Amino acid sequence: MRLAKYLAHGGVASRRAAEQLIRAGRVTIGGAVVTDPARDAGEDDDVRVDGERVSPEPREVWMLNKPPGVVSTAKEPGRRKAVTDMVDSGARLYPVGRLDVDSSGLILLSNDGELANRIMHPRYGVAKTYRVRLRRPPADRDLRRLEHGVSLEDGPTAPARVLRTGESEIEISIREGRNRQVRRMVEAIDNGVLELQRVRLGSLELGGLRPGQSRRLESGEIGRLWEDSSP
Repeated sequence: MRLAKYLAHGGVASRRAAEQLIRAGRVTIGGAVVTDPARDAGEDDDVRVDGERVSPEPREVWMLNKPPGVVSTAKEPGRRKAVTDMVDSGARLYPVGRLDVDSSGLILLSNDGELANRIMHPRYGVAKTYRVRLRRPPADRDLRRLEHGVSLEDGPTAPARVLRTGESEIEISIREGRNRQVRRMVEAIDNGVLELQRVRLGSLELGGLRPGQSRRLESGEIGRLWEDSSP
């Protein structure tokens, strides 16, 4: 297979990030630096990134109910716990996208860089659904603004699905992945977020998974995620 795909399958990074590693001269095959992401590579080749051997490992996808206060990174340089600390796996797992530290709910961890890229890339538009408790009850006109799109400093948001679930609670589904997007959308209607929990990603639901609990996805669930991220 192509070298970039080989690195993605080895859990090094997404295919796009792997291409950048290769072009930066950080990848060798048999001791020789390779800068072409399309170069063929296989299990019999001595492929290394920054001198560390890369071998394909079985694909794993885990779902975690991230508690507030846990960071969505592979390694946390400070004292806060990272999502990778909460999954019992020997594989080199990386978070698929992010939930900000104050938010909770569904986040995936995987060593399948190709699937991770498909889920995160805006072109595939995988829906992400959040339950949000607001600082004050929103007016119907405010919910319509969220549905139609609001103006943020990095441009207008795409239409969203919004459902009122309580006096000060809503459920919102978006197909973008901007930094702290839901919180910024709420601020754009002059309100604030007290609690934010992701409850669904594509066809995958958080269900009864308790805060801090994780489970490995079954093959059928992974297959549906590929379908969710089909063009």
